[in-house]
Amino acid sequence: MMVPRMKKEIVEVGKLLWDKDLVSGLNGNISCRVDAKKYFITGRGTCLGRLKAADIVLTDVDGKVFGSGQPSSEKTLHTAIYKNFPDVQAVIHTHLTCAGGYFHVNNMLTPSTFESRLYLGDVTCVEQFTPTVTDVKPVIEALKKNNIMVLKNHGVLAMGKTLFDCFLLIQCLEESVKMDAISRIYQKEAGGRTQAAGTIPDVKIQKKFKLFSKEQIDEIVRLVNADEQLKKLGESTNMTMRLAVKLDETSQAYCFDFEKGKIKDVSNTDDAEFVVSAPEKIWRAVFAREIDPFVATTQKKMMLKGDFAKISKWYAPCSRLFELWQQAPVE
Repeated sequence: MMVPRMKKEIVEVGKLLWDKDLVSGLNGNISCRVDAKKYFITGRGTCLGRLKAADIVLTDVDGKVFGSGQPSSEKTLHTAIYKNFPDVQAVIHTHLTCAGGYFHVNNMLTPSTFESRLYLGDVTCVEQFTPTVTDVKPVIEALKKNNIMVLKNHGVLAMGKTLFDCFLLIQCLEESVKMDAISRIYQKEAGGRTQAAGTIPDVKIQKKFKLFSKEQIDEIVRLVNADEQLKKLGESTNMTMRLAVKLDETSQAYCFDFEKGKIKDVSNTDDAEFVVSAPEKIWRAVFAREIDPFVATTQKKMMLKGDFAKISKWYAPCSRLFELWQQAPVE
């Protein structure tokens, strides 16, 4: 049955977080969606490393509690996430040691490794002024751009399709912060300076386009084919492929035929080696530079049809490609 299995999974993930030093004491809470309105959440005052099925409470987005037990004091936060993100099936909130320290003095982390950048993107934080989250609006806004975010001086929050997805994001964030700290130590010893990774140059935007209009696609083609940086990257990596972009709501699609980084042809089809699809709100966030397409794909905000391992060899030219896309913003 679904209910025992879901409770068992919450217990297992709580123990996993505990064993990996990603939770301590009585801090942190876990929830997973049962249906459109109901969800399970860990009870108030429970230890995630020693959970029992009886510690998990069934509640709903209207605040009703089923059976005995008190849900976590962060119930309001979990409820807001399930209300605002219908596709989200799981949420984990915990207090990380290294990430907590990092975000005590910083407001954003850009991971240094390619893998972490793909899964995390730029992780940001919002100010937190109370022991329990009472103002959920800035949290929801941050989660629209990334499946993981930090509550300053409080903890970290991750959402996803599964509890294990959330666990991986949290673990990746803590490891990324550790790597950042270690690299600074080595750098200090070497007397060097670091350069921020993943930055996008400021571009003066003159015009905005209707999303997925021919005019926008024409502008993207012009930008791509005129860019010397992409030309060099495309030639050095032999970026030759068919890449289609698709709008979920209308199934409207454009296929770009690349030859060594240059767009040779555009057609209205999703018959391509690689297809990137997403709903309108995600595409708008991409063109507004709020979401990195690679991160959106790994966090399942966008869907990629095709061999990810194959397209990853073109990570550098594709990253430049996405920067150029963002120079053709939408209305």
